Amino acid sequence: MNQLTIYLDETTQSKIKKLTKKNGLSLSKWLANLIHKELEQNWPEAVVQLAGAWADFPSLEEIRANSGCDVARQKI
Repeated sequence: MNQLTIYLDETTQSKIKKLTKKNGLSLSKWLANLIHKELEQNWPEAVVQLAGAWADFPSLEEIRANSGCDVARQKI
């Protein structure tokens, strides 16, 4: 397994230490999970299940069908 060195300011490091302690994770495990999540290229299953869940958006003609007639423009 490879190692990675990162540089953090004291405030950020303190926040991460509190978060990892609260969640019972080592800093390495927390960071590895974060990196894996950011590199994930698949859609979440909840998003995949939405495919076909609603009708297609109406066409421009359908949208304009009930808008009435346009008024004549004023000549300048």
